[in-house]
Amino acid sequence: MLRYLPGPVRGSLSFLLYVINTIFWTTPLFIIAFLKLIIPVKGWRTFCNIVLTGLANNWIAVNNFNQWFTNKIHWDVTGLEGLKRNEWYMVLSNHQSWVDILVLQKIFYRKIPFLKFFIKKELIWVPILGLAWWALDFPFMKRYSSAFLEKNPHLKGKDLETTRKACERFKTIPMSVMNFVEGTRFTAEKHRKQGSPHINLLKPKAGGTAFVFQAMGEQIHRIVDVTIAYPGGAKGFWQFLCGKVHEIKVRVTSYPLGNELLGDYFNDVEFRERFHEWLNTLWEEKDRQIEHLLHSRALTSG
Repeated sequence: MLRYLPGPVRGSLSFLLYVINTIFWTTPLFIIAFLKLIIPVKGWRTFCNIVLTGLANNWIAVNNFNQWFTNKIHWDVTGLEGLKRNEWYMVLSNHQSWVDILVLQKIFYRKIPFLKFFIKKELIWVPILGLAWWALDFPFMKRYSSAFLEKNPHLKGKDLETTRKACERFKTIPMSVMNFVEGTRFTAEKHRKQGSPHINLLKPKAGGTAFVFQAMGEQIHRIVDVTIAYPGGAKGFWQFLCGKVHEIKVRVTSYPLGNELLGDYFNDVEFRERFHEWLNTLWEEKDRQIEHLLHSRALTSG
């Protein structure tokens, strides 16, 4: 197996496998997406969505095989019991690396409906992947700074309108809406600039999460809270391919979406304060959990 080859050789071969697999599955993906686009019939488009999801799941399955074939990783994952593929979920997770996406796709493969991420609009220009994300109805988000909105007030709320339209598309077949609540990957520099009160996390951003709850509250069956920890330190994608990630710990907790989390976040001040309190408490618990996961590794490796 490739996992016993030198790191750079293993990484190059693994990357080649990812590229071949991506091209193989995105070719029919683009064809179905085009047919879906030119035939504006609801039933037809629902059928196309089912086919597109099936193709995407096969894409992920081969990527998972690639990880097993090229890397020797100890997976410590708990909390997947009771999840179903025919329900709607809101998945909330911390974010440290691009590897997080591969981790989430692996652990949730055929456990819950296909994951759809909120993606920065600029990433639509990523070769092949950007078009694939578009074909799969991933919501592309354009975030505006407060300073920019002051100069362009007509764009206020545009990003939320994009979220609302994306949520409408999610209502046709069971879906898992994925949100990295911090809005960006954790780095020591971002942590310092934010003045985050957490040790291992950036400050959570509440607006997008609250808006999805408001738009899809009647359909989302459960919240899936995910905590990802890398005992050897979070690594980049190339380091992951080269076998520099030896252990990944994931803790999953799911619970029903209660009415107390449904409300008008942007116009109801009282609800907004309650929502912030809930999310901040969740993030404090997640930070303690990451500390425990990392500390338990230190004890066993000593």
